[in-house]
Amino acid sequence: MNNLLTKHSIRMGLALLGLLGTLCVISGCATSGIASADHSTKPTIVLVHGAFADGSSWGKVIPVLEDNGYAVIAVQNPLTSFADDVTTTRRVIDAQPGPVVVVGHSYGGAVITSAAVGASNVKGLVYVAAFGPDAGESLQALLEKYPSKISTALVPDAGGFLYIDRAKFQEAFAADVLDRERSVMAATQKPINAQIFGHVFEMPAWKQIPSWYLVASEDQAINPELQRMFAKRMAATTREVSTSHVPFMSKPTVVARIIEEAAEANLKAVTEK
Repeated sequence: MNNLLTKHSIRMGLALLGLLGTLCVISGCATSGIASADHSTKPTIVLVHGAFADGSSWGKVIPVLEDNGYAVIAVQNPLTSFADDVTTTRRVIDAQPGPVVVVGHSYGGAVITSAAVGASNVKGLVYVAAFGPDAGESLQALLEKYPSKISTALVPDAGGFLYIDRAKFQEAFAADVLDRERSVMAATQKPINAQIFGHVFEMPAWKQIPSWYLVASEDQAINPELQRMFAKRMAATTREVSTSHVPFMSKPTVVARIIEEAAEANLKAVTEK
């Protein structure tokens, strides 16, 4: 009897797998690294976090975008080396079956500047209080030219990775975030390899791809004047918001809106063809 039940269970399991396979062929199944949505109408939004954070930092923005019909995927970069972060981001970009708008916050802007080079499906770049380096520049040199409070707030560990001193986290990084949320951000911050700040960049994607820039005018981590310089030279569609370095926490709807502007511009371009 047990053998019969086992054989029956196996047959039922195989039949179920076959049915699921058929349904996947008919309706399509989400794959790891691939956002699921109707790619015939709206581009997929790929979100790239900065230093001291991970993909969950976009947690307030993702629901807004999804409620408005966008497929969204947040990259999880290791922050172990610039090459690792670019490779990880590009893998996610290449996995999307349709057009993509790529969004970078802070150091994530430097990542998308390189990861989107030559990616034909990337139709727009959105920089949120982010680095937008040009060929021959490094993040360290840019921070020295446009100083901010972040330079004195960073502390290294024994492995050469940098954290933000928790005593300075509010002032330098997230002044307008609720106390409880800021405490969680400080406790869960993901360190970045200090060597990344010395990386010298090559040809940037923003010279070939339309760009949008959200300047955080009260930012104490990336000098707002540096942000404005990035936006100006990339001829980006620019918006400003009065926030700290993390507008996706304090003003998530504003961040979602500029991302949607970039997506809508792509839709308009497709419609007019």
